[in-house]
Order: sequence, then C-alpha cells, then structure tokens
Amino acid sequence: MDDVLLERFIEDGFVKIEGAFPPRVAADCARLLWRETGYDPDDPGTWKDPVVWVPGMGQGPFAAAANSPALHEAFDLLVGEGRWATRYGLGAFPLRFPHGDEPDDAGWHIDGSWTPEGETWPFANLRSRDRALLMLFLFTEVTEDNAPTRIRVGSHLDVPPLLEPYGEAGVSGLEIAPRLVEATAHRPLAYATGSPGDVYLCHPFLVHAAQPNHGTRPRFLAQPPLHPAVPFELDRPDGDYSAVEFAIRRGLTLAREG
Repeated sequence: MDDVLLERFIEDGFVKIEGAFPPRVAADCARLLWRETGYDPDDPGTWKDPVVWVPGMGQGPFAAAANSPALHEAFDLLVGEGRWATRYGLGAFPLRFPHGDEPDDAGWHIDGSWTPEGETWPFANLRSRDRALLMLFLFTEVTEDNAPTRIRVGSHLDVPPLLEPYGEAGVSGLEIAPRLVEATAHRPLAYATGSPGDVYLCHPFLVHAAQPNHGTRPRFLAQPPLHPAVPFELDRPDGDYSAVEFAIRRGLTLAREG
C-alpha cells in the first residue's frame, strides 16, 4: 500500500487517507466549530454568510485529529522521517454554508507559506519554503453538492517551472495565479469528498479552488499546512528525495523535455 500511495501522490498530487482519525473526534471538532460561528446547527435561518473563517484551534479533539498514527505514518512516507514538524492543533477552517450569495474566495490557486515584510499576500517558492503539505481535514460529510474543494489532478507537476525563475525569493500567490490557471487548465477535475475523519494530503503545489455550497448542510473542514522540520532540498547527493521533492524535480524535468 505504501508504494501505491506514493505513486498516486507523485502522479496526482494528492492522496485520500480514509478514516485518518476517528469519526467521534470529527464530531467533537464540529461541535467546537459550531460554537465559534455563533450559528444554530438546527436553524438554517441563522446561517448568515456563505463562508465563515475560524482561526487556529488547539483543543484536544483538534490535536488528536492532527496526530493520529495513520497520519504520522503518511507524513513519514511523503515528507520523510524527521523532516516534518508536529502540529498541536489545526487552523484555517473555511466553514461553507448553503447560501444564495457567492463566496469571494473561490479562485484557482496554490497556498503560499510565508509573507515577506511589506507584502500582503503569502509567497511560494520552488523549494516550498515553510510548507511540506497542504492538508484537508473533513469534519462533516462532504458530497459533490456541499462545496467540496476542487482539485486539478496532476497540476502540481505544472507549477515548478513557473516558480523556478523567482528563485529563493519566491512570488506572491496572487501575482502568479493567472499563470497557474492557464498552465493547469488541461488537467482533469477531482472533488475532495468524503466522510468525517477523512484527510486529503496534498502536494504544496497542487492547484485547487473552493466553490459555493449548493447543498442543504454546511461543510466543515480544516486546511492547515504541514510544516517542514528542515528545508526541502532539490539536489541531494545521496538521492534520498522525499515524495514532495521528487515530484518537484519531475515537474522541472517534464518542462525541460517539453
């Protein structure tokens, strides 16, 4: 299974870990998130906005979700043993509600990982500074009707040659977004659907987008980064590349081969 997971991650840019943490933990997380919204779970009339963003949460259920044995094993496999930093909570919760208004955050993009002084938008660079993975933690049932994250399958391979000219300094995700959209338009589409407790582990260069919730129930998820413990390296003398590094190198090779 490890070989299959690695192959899928390198080719598609993501893998789904079903039941990565227990459904009861997901239910506890959802309960705490409802409390943050101030909305009534049983009264759609109180769901005022199409999306509610909740910042970092460090209560026990969130720490448990982030540190399940299944996820730690997958982190070792994709990022490398000793190369990722333990999370003690989760953050960046876009909670999407059925609503007549369109959200204003549904464009195709990659997630940046640091914001240089004087800038207002996160940056990314070829070595994916400060971001080892993008992760999607599902706390409610997510179907194609209630705003699953849209994914351009394999788009992570198109991004490295776009980032390479910017060197270590990197580039704002906002600035490079139009080129990302154009370069990955040919990629097939997938939806991050699943059950409470499922987690998608995504390459940091995977091009993805939100969408409106056209269902009847809210969609609760977290989309935190997994931080690296050591910087990624794209020229290792021993060739001991992680899956993330290998995919970046493959993207550069494919671009050069044309």
